Amino acid sequence: MKQTTRLINFDSFHQDEGVDQPKTINPPIYRCSTVLFNNFEDLSLASSGKYDGITYGTDRLPAQRAFEEAIRELEGGALTRAFPSGISAITNILLALTRSGDHILVCDNAYSPTAKFCKEILTKYNIETTFIPPASGKEIETYLQNNTKLIFLESPGSNTFEIQDIPAITALAKERDIVTVLDNTWATPLYLDALALGIDVSIQSVTKYISGHSDILMGTATANVKYAEVLKRFYRVLEIYTPEEDCYTALRGLRTLPLRLRQHEQSALEIAHWLETLPIIDQVIHPALPSHPEHHLWKRDFTGSSGIFSFVFKKEYEQEKLAAFINVLQLFGIGYSWGGFKSLITAARYNRSREFKYTGRTVVRLNIGLEEPADLIKDIESGFELLI
Repeated sequence: MKQTTRLINFDSFHQDEGVDQPKTINPPIYRCSTVLFNNFEDLSLASSGKYDGITYGTDRLPAQRAFEEAIRELEGGALTRAFPSGISAITNILLALTRSGDHILVCDNAYSPTAKFCKEILTKYNIETTFIPPASGKEIETYLQNNTKLIFLESPGSNTFEIQDIPAITALAKERDIVTVLDNTWATPLYLDALALGIDVSIQSVTKYISGHSDILMGTATANVKYAEVLKRFYRVLEIYTPEEDCYTALRGLRTLPLRLRQHEQSALEIAHWLETLPIIDQVIHPALPSHPEHHLWKRDFTGSSGIFSFVFKKEYEQEKLAAFINVLQLFGIGYSWGGFKSLITAARYNRSREFKYTGRTVVRLNIGLEEPADLIKDIESGFELLI
């Protein structure tokens, strides 16, 4: 069965037989703190940790469980848990899978709050982080230490889009019993099967493509069999949960993900190819373009591309000119995040732990939404006219 069909027909919430209530396509939403037990025996089971049902409002209410099961099935994992945001999923996984005295490797193109968490929070717990080159492969062996316990990847990175050689890294990690974690938000499970490539925990910022409408904050972490129990216990002990309404909305967005992602991909590639023809552009940074340095890895590991990419100008423009270009755009909102129906733009010079290709250069990032590509191209052209 194709993924699109599976997502439309996925149904994991259960409605009791013989109960006088409607049978609905979508799960019901519950707003509660107290959940009543049927009897004292169930309460006793809950007190001893042996109760399979829902015990309290923080114990993953039905819509959350339905959404988690849908993501788990899509990722092909053993267990999925939802978090209140993408960065919450990342930081909690880093905490769940490390302990004081550990050393971890993090790709240098990771989401900046991820790097900041490693530098400012993990160090307080005596966890050391080494940032590795963003296009790393098996050569990361030179960065491993005796106490290296975790490797965190983001492939491609969400600003400069370098791709890591995931199978080479996971093979190396498994030999040494090192857990691997991947932020797989750019490709989603539809375009990159992270666990099949050897990743132990796949993270999604549901805020982006899975939600698709820029109206919720959420993240998920999906673990394989080896790390499912660790994630399950950590999540329960901290009483992490995600609001029912958000889980319901995310599940609704998931149903249309294949259709939306296909349109994002097509529109972004059309605009990326157009940008490559312009004399004002030095490089378009899109993994699906043959000009991308790791295009061969994208062709090998991915089945598609999404709607976010970057470019750099041949000339480094002054702040005033760059502002004029961006401010004149009518169809591109100026704002963070991506994966929604509206096109967005950001521009920045990125600081990394090591020298990299775009050091000191302004990287313009485009989130291509669901507008007509021809209209978006015309809008960008109006901005470029102010730079020539």
